[in-house]
Amino acid sequence: MDVVVLIVGAGPAGLATAACLKQLHISYVIIERESCSASLWRHRAYDRLKLHLAKEFCELPHMAYPTGTPTYVPRERFVEYLDSYADRHDIQPRYRMAVKSASYDGSRLRWAVLVRDVDIGVEVRITTRFLVVATGENSVARVPLVPGLNGFMGEAIHSSAYKSGRGYAEKSVLVVGAGNSGMEIAYDLATHGAHTSVVVRSPVHIMTKELIRFGMTLAQKLPVTIVDAILVMVANFIFGDMSKHGIRRPKMGPLFLKSQTGRSPVIDVGTAELIKEGDIMVFKGISRIGANNVEFHGGKKFPFDAIVFATGYKSTVNTWLKNGESMFTVDGFPTKDFPNHWKGENGLYCVGFAKRGLAGISMDAKNIADDITASMNS
Repeated sequence: MDVVVLIVGAGPAGLATAACLKQLHISYVIIERESCSASLWRHRAYDRLKLHLAKEFCELPHMAYPTGTPTYVPRERFVEYLDSYADRHDIQPRYRMAVKSASYDGSRLRWAVLVRDVDIGVEVRITTRFLVVATGENSVARVPLVPGLNGFMGEAIHSSAYKSGRGYAEKSVLVVGAGNSGMEIAYDLATHGAHTSVVVRSPVHIMTKELIRFGMTLAQKLPVTIVDAILVMVANFIFGDMSKHGIRRPKMGPLFLKSQTGRSPVIDVGTAELIKEGDIMVFKGISRIGANNVEFHGGKKFPFDAIVFATGYKSTVNTWLKNGESMFTVDGFPTKDFPNHWKGENGLYCVGFAKRGLAGISMDAKNIADDITASMNS
């Protein structure tokens, strides 16, 4: 099978790219290894999850949210939006198609992609002029290699398997990771009656959702350094000095830190207050995990019934993409910095790897569609 554009991945990144190509009348094929689009949002997200940014920063290209959509979109409503988005742009992914390998054939000026139809076990060879990697940053759950983890007798899960704090009442639960998922899961556990602790290894900005919305709007008119100074001042007024509770602020401001490293501020859902009240304990790091306890830096040990690793995901693109060295590092992230990360050599592109959420995905998708159009017309 020979196609013009092959998109690998039918999450928001793949759907956005397909829609942008459709607008420019460029034919494409989109494949997805799972049995549905946006499987992360459908099956690997906790129940109370909402988009952490206001909806105006989370729209995909060529379609606004329906009238009446809440400012902070719940997970179920976002999945509905994605389904409507696919219908609106007539995007029809080919599901259960897993890429085994992709390499560039310089003699034919085509990418040769070997794909396995998971349901029938047949391998198909697809050649394409343009290859778009839309598998994104959150491909496979990442769990750190903590000494003793294999011997832990309690429940140990990644946050992708966590749904709700129901069932954890009166249990001692440790959340490892203090990003948005970790802090929100800690809050969910505590409010369901669990004895909750969280590991916070690195400095982190804690903000309210309204404060971040205000900052992102203000940053369109003022230098980010000025906006960051305002945000930190207001956040300190709202939350007080969190360092006495084990949470330090980074030296970089929240928006500048995000632009430079991709690390997002934590949008507080009530976790900060529970930490200050002592309902959620904070630890700096783990030294070792025992059969039924965890030893923290400093030597103290505490018993736990369960551990939730909110430690993010990793990219798997390097397990199947060959000849992609100019675009991806050994850990599967772009070699080029934003905003030039999305374009590689020989018709290779990536979307959704900028660590800039749905707004970054939209930028990538538009850039890729425009660049492919220019290449075809040159």
